[in-house]
Amino acid sequence: MQQSHPSSPVVPGPSGTAGPSGASEAPAAPPGTGPAFPAAERGLPVLPDLADRLARSAGRTEPEPVGGGPGLRAAAAGHAAHRGPAADPDDVLAAPGAQPLLLALLASAGGEVLLTRPCAAWYAPLARLAGRLAYHVPVPAECGGVPDPVALLETVDRIRAEGGRPRFLVLSVADDTTGTVAPPELVHEVCEAAADQDLTIISDETWRDVRHEPHATVYVGPAELDPDRVVVLTELSGVLTPAAWPAAFALFPRAGTGPVLRARTLSVLDALRAELPPPVAAAARWALTGPPAVRARTAAAARLYGCLTAAVHERITAAGVLARPSQTGPHLYADLGELRAALARRGVTDSVELEACLGAALGHPVPGGHRFGDEPDALRVRLSTLPLLGTTDELRQRALDSPDPPALPEVAEALATLGSAFRALAGS
Repeated sequence: MQQSHPSSPVVPGPSGTAGPSGASEAPAAPPGTGPAFPAAERGLPVLPDLADRLARSAGRTEPEPVGGGPGLRAAAAGHAAHRGPAADPDDVLAAPGAQPLLLALLASAGGEVLLTRPCAAWYAPLARLAGRLAYHVPVPAECGGVPDPVALLETVDRIRAEGGRPRFLVLSVADDTTGTVAPPELVHEVCEAAADQDLTIISDETWRDVRHEPHATVYVGPAELDPDRVVVLTELSGVLTPAAWPAAFALFPRAGTGPVLRARTLSVLDALRAELPPPVAAAARWALTGPPAVRARTAAAARLYGCLTAAVHERITAAGVLARPSQTGPHLYADLGELRAALARRGVTDSVELEACLGAALGHPVPGGHRFGDEPDALRVRLSTLPLLGTTDELRQRALDSPDPPALPEVAEALATLGSAFRALAGS
């Protein structure tokens, strides 16, 4: 599925006025289309050992330091060191979620921000809050999350020619939006282009441990290729901890501008009072040490997501929908452009109307591509497998434990409904 939209600025500077090329603030979603980006999804049941760690710290009255206490930062550094270059606790900052961390990062230095198209729905709004112009760069045909290297260089040249100063590139090798994992050779090319243009990479590595086939899908992160130029951002909630317990950490480079960037980011977090609640910090610290129960849950979640995304992919492609096979996490990114004529007969002409149509048919939110930086007329949506699991923890645990989740009655029924909805859209 080729992403071919031209790069364009999507958010204004602090004044809200037009930026380079006369770009102005991205229009708000039409009335009635819901919040600016998708609401958090209900995830898997809470791991009992994790709930126990949280409960043990429920009576703690001493606040967690902004940026994380020594124990939490040491656990995060150990977690990162098992996946890339050696890490030191002094290079880590923790916060109640990836959003305040990214906001503080973008606010810590001037210049424009480069994002992929599509990208996580919360990247661009945070760039706007930080007073930064953000530019979307198209992704290559084989994956999402990482920009096409040629398009990246062209976008940087254009921004500079118009008086801008590109500063950050936000990417995600294991991409939550599209469910893909970028190949190592592409990551290498992008890192070389970023180094040539003096860009700091913010690498969102939240979903790297939930690859469906971890031994078959090779993951190479930017920090492994250029550790002095990469800030690694990792959200724990939804992967290591429940989605309702926001916790995240960022690992900064030891050299170059890393120490200064970390100090400025900490100042912003301090101004926001963005400290973790002590019980969540205690649970996150334990999860980051990689105990057997957490490793087993992560592996089970990866197997479940792989099984379900494959089942969804089979059903939507049978209806003529284009989608890259998912390789990580619970999501797929579907392109219904081939069904444009059939959709138009149903009054669906853009992703806003497609979101409403599919949401009504499936009974749960199906966010349109406009929420992820795509043009509304691209007719794309992000599909999630989490609603297929049922509405109770008992049903979700049963799917997690099952050797064949699609065969479970409630999952099979949900898959049948999804297949029917897409066949109806295709007019078949």
